[in-house]
Amino acid sequence: MQKQAIDEIAALPVNNPFRSNALLLLLSLISNLVVNQDINEEDRELVMRLSPLLSEQLQATLQQGIEQGIRRERREWIENLQTVRFGTVDESLQAIIEPLVSLSPPEFLPLLMQLSREELLARFTD
Repeated sequence: MQKQAIDEIAALPVNNPFRSNALLLLLSLISNLVVNQDINEEDRELVMRLSPLLSEQLQATLQQGIEQGIRRERREWIENLQTVRFGTVDESLQAIIEPLVSLSPPEFLPLLMQLSREELLARFTD
């Protein structure tokens, strides 16, 4: 039954919240098993089968954190450049931040430095 449960967890996408929650609970179980000096063969096998899943989840979580940090940093750059160029960041300029954040710095920096406020708004609003 454990094997089937592990297989079902492994089959879930890495970003699935059920997978994340299950692996957190299993991490707690593994911690308890490893601390116990008297680990039996079945528990050792469980630890061995779960270790790659936990490593994969850790990598995905770290990558997600890195991506969020990059987006936050880009947002700050864009807001600061808008403030320098246009004085304030009103609702109209605020609305185009998200589309600009999805671009790389070599893509958004020239746009912010060269286009007028009206050109930016026309380019990034419907």
